[in-house]
Amino acid sequence: MSNYEVVQRDAIPYAAIAIAVPMERLATAGPLNGEVFSWLAQQQVTPVGPPFWKYNVIDMAGQLELEVGVATETPATADDRVSVGQLPAGRYLETTYHGHPDGLRQATADLLAHADAQGLSFDKADSPTGERWAARLEYYLSDPDDQPDMTQWDTTLSFKLADGS
Repeated sequence: MSNYEVVQRDAIPYAAIAIAVPMERLATAGPLNGEVFSWLAQQQVTPVGPPFWKYNVIDMAGQLELEVGVATETPATADDRVSVGQLPAGRYLETTYHGHPDGLRQATADLLAHADAQGLSFDKADSPTGERWAARLEYYLSDPDDQPDMTQWDTTLSFKLADGS
């Protein structure tokens, strides 16, 4: 993976289910994608784009706080299970990884190293629970029903850059 691009994104509403899990249990978030899409259908809210995981807090030795969601055409109304928000506008560093999701950890390390080498900084801050990110996203471009071979999946990493970076 060597194609990195800085893109400007507009703010967009989304719906998601928030969870906190240790790194070794991250795969348990996968089924939540379908739950969010089902919820949106019941609410008659149109999803826009692929499902994503939005990592809000990263503590590799502790908990990861993330939202499993999808952007929506119009804002939805939250309930006790599904939250709503807005992905922030701004500049994002992006790359698309092709391969098994097990390789995403290395793809992320490569993206972070590229940003460092280019003098780019991300919109994040240290917190007592770990690094708090404004928007650190993994967009899942491949539908497992259409492409069961996980080695053929595509995932776009999209991390919001700090203002002025």
